[in-house]
Amino acid sequence: MAKASSKSQTHFECQACSYQTSKWLGRCPDCGEWNSLVEEQSPRHIAAKHAQGEHFYSLSSDLLPLEEIGSEAPPRTITGLGEFDRLLGGGMVPGSVILLGGDPGIGKSTLALQLLSNIAKKNQSAQQTVAYLSGEESVDQIKLRADRLQIKEKNLLVMTENDLAKALPRIEKAQPQMLIVDSIQTVYQPELSSVPGSVSQVRECAGKLIYLAKSRGMSIILIGHVTKEGSLAGPKILEHMVDTVLYFEGERGQPYRILRTFKNRFGSVSELAVYEMDALGLQEVSNPSELFLSESPQLGPGSVILSSLKGTRPLLAELQALVTPTSFGMPRRVAIGVDSQRVALLVAILEKIVGLGIGGQDIFINVVGGLDIDEPSVDLGLLLAMASSFQGKAPQERCLILGEVGLNGEVRPVSGTELRLQEAQRLGLKKAMIPERGWKQKSIPGMEIIHVSNVGEALEIYTQMG
Repeated sequence: MAKASSKSQTHFECQACSYQTSKWLGRCPDCGEWNSLVEEQSPRHIAAKHAQGEHFYSLSSDLLPLEEIGSEAPPRTITGLGEFDRLLGGGMVPGSVILLGGDPGIGKSTLALQLLSNIAKKNQSAQQTVAYLSGEESVDQIKLRADRLQIKEKNLLVMTENDLAKALPRIEKAQPQMLIVDSIQTVYQPELSSVPGSVSQVRECAGKLIYLAKSRGMSIILIGHVTKEGSLAGPKILEHMVDTVLYFEGERGQPYRILRTFKNRFGSVSELAVYEMDALGLQEVSNPSELFLSESPQLGPGSVILSSLKGTRPLLAELQALVTPTSFGMPRRVAIGVDSQRVALLVAILEKIVGLGIGGQDIFINVVGGLDIDEPSVDLGLLLAMASSFQGKAPQERCLILGEVGLNGEVRPVSGTELRLQEAQRLGLKKAMIPERGWKQKSIPGMEIIHVSNVGEALEIYTQMG
């Protein structure tokens, strides 16, 4: 009987999709992953431990009419990193929880220490502390990185601990204004039998940290690992539990890092901030459009200037296309920074609508600087870049290209046209080609605006610019 009771306290849970079953299976019936089910304690057994008096943070309030709730929210915490504050919508909201993910070695821990350093400097007079909890490095290793980054604030507290049950009482006693956990996959709850990083461990540890943040008004950043597919490791519910999800991206061998917002309860989503990694850590790039644009006043054949709207920020970038005769039976299609399916669609439009025979050519597309552009506003520029490379012609001066292309060759309007044009004008561009419909203002002082309604008209005008 005792043996049966012990078994009833456990179940098997898939580490990929959280599917649960009472017995072990070689393959998960829900997601199809092999050898992904591990034995873990049942939720009833964990709840029983909490009921026996184990400390657990929780939230509670009376049921009140919305209009009776005080409207004075606590002020946001300004980190001092302007791009990071803008990304969050004006600083960190007290009690918020941010999930920061990224590839190994991309600079997540460096960014975390710089954030804490900035806040610690502001709070020295008020004797308010900030804390860094690491489950991956010793305190000596963290000190070495802090010395390299020239971080010496006395009110920045550092602790190495994997057992969250031991770490939380110390953190609560110190009452830091901000806490960073590096990483959520390395801490664990001892009452759970599963290993750190498993679905149940990540869910339970994140849950306790979130309740701590909400109940104490403490801002917490959880650093998360990513899988080989590029998604955050652990259960998908982790992204639903937190207030903000940030991804840190960058190309190997490149000094530039891109921080993106994928979820934000207190600000705009799809925002973007650019950093440059140097010997003293991450430095903000306040004008990222200059990084992705050629300094030459004239672009070569196959090069166009596009604009991508990242949240509320228009970002200009240079896209290059190379169309060349193929050496194989099947022409190659390589697209870096844009959707390869959209490239195939635009090639078909050039063949069918314009009559430009590039379907049998090798086509290579690249967005300069490693930027990803995933919106339809780049259709017209991408189409003109391929035509320009095929014909070997380029305009005499730089011109911003905007417009979505329909299957019948029509050029459709895009959102944020005025913001994009203003950014182009600020960077010195004098010309822009935009859709005929959609933007009511139709002109910007000091900038020549070319309106087009279809790809045939756009290609003819663009060719005449050469």
